[in-house]
Amino acid sequence: MILPVGLLLIGALTAVLAPRLLARADWPDREPVVALWVWQCVVASVLLCCVLAMTLSAAAAWHVVGGPIFATAPGPVVEAYALGTSGSWAATTAVALACGGLWTAAMLTREVARARARRRLRRAGLRERAPLLPGETVRAERLVVLEGERPDAWWLPGAPPQLVVTTGALRRLKGRQLDAVLAHEKGHARARHDWLLHCSAALADGFPQVPVFAAFRDEMHRLVELAADDTASRRFGRLTTALALVELNEDRGVFGPCPSADAHVPQRVHRLLTPPDRLPAAARLRLTAAASLVPVIPVLVAFVPGLRALGQ
Repeated sequence: MILPVGLLLIGALTAVLAPRLLARADWPDREPVVALWVWQCVVASVLLCCVLAMTLSAAAAWHVVGGPIFATAPGPVVEAYALGTSGSWAATTAVALACGGLWTAAMLTREVARARARRRLRRAGLRERAPLLPGETVRAERLVVLEGERPDAWWLPGAPPQLVVTTGALRRLKGRQLDAVLAHEKGHARARHDWLLHCSAALADGFPQVPVFAAFRDEMHRLVELAADDTASRRFGRLTTALALVELNEDRGVFGPCPSADAHVPQRVHRLLTPPDRLPAAARLRLTAAASLVPVIPVLVAFVPGLRALGQ
């Protein structure tokens, strides 16, 4: 069967071309939420191509797989897919893709387990540094203030989620700057950005030689911060949000000549101080719709032989 090969080629072309097109475009920084959706659709399309190719290869190699899949299909449709006429390559392809799928599931499970372990450790440290007062109960969106000279604030997901801020941040942040920081962290929580980071990390760690997955992970880390910045700036202003970022990070050396782990912070501050023009609503809608169609393409390709057989 040529169809699984065609699906794999579509997946490979999508994995190669889409990151390059997105890297050359200037709109992702202007519309990070739309860019997040586009990246998810691109990766979903690549994975869907592999799943469909695996399914069709397995159906062609083994009747025990193809029988249930095509049990209700008309005879001409089954003949169009030419089941049982493939050589050993169909079984090899199906097994290889199935192993890749199992490896992906294992990597995602490992990433989720590690994230939960890190969260448990952080919660244990949080309970030790900020124990509940007598009669106090843990509530959702509980604000926890920690003693600490270093200005910092973060959102700890889980049940219940908790927003943590240090006394150093309370001293450094002035006026509405603290509100902007809290809105930034709440933006992460409402959009469930932690799940995007887990999925992208699992794919990148599981398949380090696949560039699209590494680019997906890097862009997720960057775009979720831009999206959260926009959430805060819409409520409290871009200047206030930029000043809050500076106050939280100026002692970490991120604004110096030597790059650090938070080297993206200066770019975020510059973006807030010199905001790019947003795309028109119609353009955002077109990009969202076009991205939504990308995962549909492999599905349509997989159904082409059957639809052609029914049309004859």
